[in-house]
Amino acid sequence: MSHRPLVFVFGLTVGDYLLWNWSLNGNHGVLALISGVSLPPLAVVCAWLLAINAARLLASSARRPAARARSRARAAALADSRRAPLEEPPTSTTPAGSPSSKLAA
Repeated sequence: MSHRPLVFVFGLTVGDYLLWNWSLNGNHGVLALISGVSLPPLAVVCAWLLAINAARLLASSARRPAARARSRARAAALADSRRAPLEEPPTSTTPAGSPSSKLAA
């Protein structure tokens, strides 16, 4: 999954906080009000995205060892199935005492 939405919302939140802080210190009342009203929803969305990404990271790290074990078991089973059985000596279709019907050239 892409982390682009988290980075984008985090950047907006930090930018809005800096704008709100600057506008409060510079006595820009309307700008402080607008940025102050939009800051809490941005902070909530940022926290929500951070929690979702942390949960996905935790879930994927919990699945990795099980997937590795399954992969190893699958590879071992495949290697066992590819092994050739021990070769047995060739058996003759003609009895030992009877001459062969084929002539050697």
